[in-house]
Parts: sequence; C-alpha cells; structure tokens
Amino acid sequence: MHALRSIATARRGLATVAASKPPTAVVLMNMGGPSTVPETGDFLSRLFHDGDLIPLPFQSYLAPLIAKRRTPKIEAQYAAIGGGSPILKWTRIQGEGMAKLLDELSPETAPHKAYVAFRYANPLTETCLDEMRKDGVERAVAFTQYPQYSCSTTGSSINEMWRVLQERSKVGNEKPIQWSVIDRWGVHEGYVDAVARNIEKSLADYPAEVRNKVVLLFSAHSLPMSVVNRGDPYPAEVGATVSAIMTRLGHTNPYRLTWQSQVGPSAWLGPQTIDAIKGLGKRHNDMLLIPVAFTSDHIETLFELDLEYLEEAKEMGLTGVRRCESLNDSPHFIRAIADIAAKHLKSPQATSVQMGLRCPGCTNEKCGHAKEFFASHPPPKGDGIAAD
Repeated sequence: MHALRSIATARRGLATVAASKPPTAVVLMNMGGPSTVPETGDFLSRLFHDGDLIPLPFQSYLAPLIAKRRTPKIEAQYAAIGGGSPILKWTRIQGEGMAKLLDELSPETAPHKAYVAFRYANPLTETCLDEMRKDGVERAVAFTQYPQYSCSTTGSSINEMWRVLQERSKVGNEKPIQWSVIDRWGVHEGYVDAVARNIEKSLADYPAEVRNKVVLLFSAHSLPMSVVNRGDPYPAEVGATVSAIMTRLGHTNPYRLTWQSQVGPSAWLGPQTIDAIKGLGKRHNDMLLIPVAFTSDHIETLFELDLEYLEEAKEMGLTGVRRCESLNDSPHFIRAIADIAAKHLKSPQATSVQMGLRCPGCTNEKCGHAKEFFASHPPPKGDGIAAD
C-alpha cells in the first residue's frame, strides 16, 4: 500500500512539473499541399524555387514561369480531389494523437505539443517557429514525415529550418531552442507493421482463390537520376522499407517497387508505376498499389493513383487493380511515430549517425552547414533524457 501511494505521489509530482513547463515541441516536417485551390499558385512557386528538390538553371527566373504555366492544370487536380489537399488535416490528427501518447511514454519530457512546418504550403517554417516562440518552447525535435531520407525532401526541410533559424539569430531577439532531429525511420517496426496491416486489410477484399497471386506494387515518389548518381540514399532506403514490409507479410505475394510523379524529360528512377501496371497487366489482372513513401493521403494518392492510374487500368480491362489505404489516422501508425519520438527523446544523440554523412557528390554548402548545426546540439542534461 505504501509503495502504491509513493507511485501515485510521484505521478502527481511529474504532472505538476509538466504543467509548469513549456511544451517539448515535436515539429512534423513535410512538403505540405494547398488546403484550398487558390493556394495552388503560391505552393507551386515555392516548390519550383527549391533547388534542393528541383534544381533548375536560372532558377529564380524559370521557377515563377513554370509555376504560372502549371498552376491551372494543378488547380484542376486539387478541385477534382475535393478542393484542396487533406495533408494538413491528417498531419494535425497524427500529431495530436502522437503528443498524447508521448505524454504517457515520456512523462519526463512532458508536456508535448505537435507543430507543423510545411516546406511549400501553410503553415510554413516561419509560422511554426512563431507559434513555438509564443509557447515559450525550449526543447524541439524536428521530426521528418518522410520515412526515407532524401536530400530533396527531408534534406530540403532541414536546410530551410536551418536557414530561418540563422536569419532569426541575426536579429538577436529569439530565445535559444535546443534542437535535435529525427531524420529517417523507414524500417521502424511499428511503421512497417502499420503499412503491413493496411495491405492485409486490402488483400482480404480479394477472392480467396486469387489473394496470394495479387501483385503488390509499392509506389514511391521518383527522383531524378542526377540526384541518385550524386549519392542520395533515398532509393536504398525505400528498398529497405519494402523489404521489411515483405518480411513482415511473410513474402506471401509477388511484388515490385515502382516510382511515380516524374516531371520533365530528364532520366528518373524507374520503372514508372503506370508503366509497370501496363506491363504487368498483360499477364496479371490483380494488382494492389501501395503508397510506400507517403504517410497520408494527398494529391499523389488521391489524384495520381486513384483518378489517373486506376482509371487507366480500368480502360485496359483490368478489373482487379486497387489502391491500398493510406496511413492517415491509423492508430497503429500514430503509436509508431509516438514510439519513434519517445525513443529519440531518451537518446543522447541529436541526429542519426547517417545524417552526418553527406552525399559523395554533394556541392550544396547549405546542406553541410545545416547538418553541422543540428549535430552540434546534443540533448540537454537534466531533462530526463537517458543515455542508454
């Protein structure tokens, strides 16, 4: 009885301390998407101005021209999926669920609050940092929502966070924040299990006699070969995710990794998802498209996969091509990202070992400065973070 009273007293003490502390910020970083159709032009302008994602000659001149030319087409696509991207809605749902679980999993760093920092849409990095400043945040984790690392996605978000922080430090009125980074997590057991559960759910809808013959097509956003040949780890990390998922599934079905969303005439990772559907469709009627590098629905799942690829499959006479549900508000996925964050908060490392290794062909000095900045901010002592 005395022991139970002691535990209860300790818990009340932790709750009292947590209530008086500023929140530990967990910043969910992603590319984002326009929440309404009129936001599309600004979204595309920011996207094409980003040399980390789409390197262009004379970028400052060409980016606004390309964005303006593509805006009407992309506006129509967002109108077709309901009038905007749902990525902000899903990110907030995931973040709120994660923060609640984190308060249980890591009471010593509670309270926790999820913030959103999108690269090309609102809320942008600046907006996120403004909100954190108002909340008095002293400790923050930059948590990429790209499971697999690429210099063009996670790297770009980290570079942008570093750039904005450097600008604000020059003004001198910013309260210092202790930063660390979760930069990749594509083989985390909980994440792999969450995707596998969605696959199993989708396979259960096929007739039993064809279920194990359904071809699993894992579809990830493609990458220019110029970036791959520079040494970007993304293709290997996506492949590792697919391998882990297939191991979790027991290799019950044939599968392939394919790539989508290629832009422009230059060489990109292949095969393209739509080409794989057409090629395999000559011999296989049943295929399941699995978004493997996305953590929620957005234009690449709702328009590209659902309205373009699935429609093309139907036109080919393929009646068994379907799309696996995205993670969205999956409780298994939300538990997974909470576990990832909790383990990170207990780690003495500010970043992964891998994040410190620049690409062999890297020529972006901003990338090097950003990596050095975040690696030089080890978690503070005395905040309950364990060293083991």
